[in-house]
Amino acid sequence: MTVRPFPVSEIVASRRPTRKDAARNYDALLDAAREAFAEHGAEASLEDIARRAGVGIGTLYRNFPTRRHLFESVYADEVNALCRVAVELAERAPWEALTGWLDRFADYMVTKRAVREALNDESEIFSACRESMYAAGGPLFTRAQEAGEVRPDMDFTDLLRMVAGIMATTFDDDAQRDRVLSIALDGVRATRR
Repeated sequence: MTVRPFPVSEIVASRRPTRKDAARNYDALLDAAREAFAEHGAEASLEDIARRAGVGIGTLYRNFPTRRHLFESVYADEVNALCRVAVELAERAPWEALTGWLDRFADYMVTKRAVREALNDESEIFSACRESMYAAGGPLFTRAQEAGEVRPDMDFTDLLRMVAGIMATTFDDDAQRDRVLSIALDGVRATRR
């Protein structure tokens, strides 16, 4: 699989500080925001995010002048991670590569659900993220389909919508979520095992 730069990777790189201590704080803030948004949704406290990251609120605002900027950065960072996973999995067997990527996509959906309402579908970030996500996962889907592993009567968008729908549901625990996703993916396979 040919690896090319994804549009979102340029956005992520341009926003991340280059000085080591500033980059460390930036990364800690993104991690803390991701956790806080997953737990409390889009209304998570910025003060709580700064505390979780081990920095002051001023550091948060220096890196993310507005709440929207923080949402966009978390969202772009998540999609960038999805792109990296696609590259890492590209050499695996087609079904294994696709389902490995979908596992990461399911995790991404938790964060997306929390920040989605704050993002405009027409924003540059959203467009770049969508393009990057399709460019990363689409070839894994196509390769699995061409290998006869995925039903021929579906496309990549169908698959993403199915997984997104599953992830919109509340589960008792991660084990139940993984089990339901596995059952759904059994229906995606062209040949049942």
